[in-house]
Amino acid sequence: MAEIKVPVFSESVSEGTLLTWHKQPGEAVKRGEVIAEIETDKVVLEVTAQQDGVLQSVTKQEGDTVLSEEVLGTIGEAAASTPAPDQALGPVAGETSAGGTAVQADSQGQQPAAARREDLSPAVRKIVAEQGLDPAQLPATGPKGNITKADAVAAAQGGLTYQGPQSAAQPVSQQAAASSPSAPAPAPVSQVPPGARPEQRVPMTRIRQRIAERLKEVQNTAALLTTFNEINMKPAMDLRKKYQDQFVAKHGVKLGFMSLFVRAATEALKQFPVVNASVEGKDIIYHGYYDIGIAVASDRGLVVPILRDTDQLSLADIEKKIAEFAGKARSGKLTLEEMSGGTFSITNGGTFGSLMSTPIINAPQSAILGMHNIVERPVAEQGQVVIRPMMYVALSYDHRIIDGKEAVQFLVTIKNLLEDPARMLLEV
Repeated sequence: MAEIKVPVFSESVSEGTLLTWHKQPGEAVKRGEVIAEIETDKVVLEVTAQQDGVLQSVTKQEGDTVLSEEVLGTIGEAAASTPAPDQALGPVAGETSAGGTAVQADSQGQQPAAARREDLSPAVRKIVAEQGLDPAQLPATGPKGNITKADAVAAAQGGLTYQGPQSAAQPVSQQAAASSPSAPAPAPVSQVPPGARPEQRVPMTRIRQRIAERLKEVQNTAALLTTFNEINMKPAMDLRKKYQDQFVAKHGVKLGFMSLFVRAATEALKQFPVVNASVEGKDIIYHGYYDIGIAVASDRGLVVPILRDTDQLSLADIEKKIAEFAGKARSGKLTLEEMSGGTFSITNGGTFGSLMSTPIINAPQSAILGMHNIVERPVAEQGQVVIRPMMYVALSYDHRIIDGKEAVQFLVTIKNLLEDPARMLLEV
């Protein structure tokens, strides 16, 4: 018999939350297979089986707080017996799990539809309870005709049921959501009775809590100031259009605007090293390298993976790495190492249509560049009014060490490079 243990956390992480069991007691597992996921305040860690066998027992339920190297359960021989349904699948009506709220039985002693546990995995059971779903109405696409987590999520997103007090067969959403360590977004409400005022209480995930703490800490300690400028993106757009096919043919990846901004920011950081510096107590730490964080939106919150040594990366290298980070962020596969450090950051609100914003720096960094939406508008060129695709850019910085002159000149340098991108090597 082998113990299933929590992975070793980094020094900056003290505990985590057991997010999901991918296997139920009694199910077969293979060596290297992911059997559980743990959410920390930075990343989601995978727990893999160390041998072939059967998940024999679990000592921690979804939503429980776990510590580094704590035992989660055991894997036994293939002949190991399957625990009884109530033991394998958690508490039944009238019982509560850690941090949870019990689902009460109705007046005839029967469990409501959302609490039925036949053939439901822990992950599916959690979604059913949170979203007030009736298992009898859900599609079942699993290999054994069972309801998968994807089935439950699709049903919740489709708004198959109304989560309100007038739904007698469903628990009130506020009660169900209280037991979730990482509750999904509320399902769309359909067929809401007139006058109904549904609400849903969703706890913050550990990552969201950490984001909130860090952002508030920055506001409380740094002297934040933002300077703005605008960039005529026509030269960059023309260049990308002209060389895109050759770039893709040679490098196997498309040329985007982010790689051009990373290259321009790197050159500007070389000219203004204080923008690449950080504050530590009463000291200024000047970094002789360029590690740029790229803000990426994920389902669990904003994450900032780091492009290392950007002065040594080609445009193609940057594009490939950004695509890799985006994929890992969507699947929750980013590691602590990939998000640690960084001397400067770039965030692109234009992806979502933002026209202008004042980004908050990512401590202990001292500055962050905000990109925005490209909008055609009239501008004056050589005494003539012309229509150009323009982008507002913002540089938020820590005024404790960066003066306004340096911040403005840094942003102007980026503007000049983007409006004459031929100076940046395309490698095509």
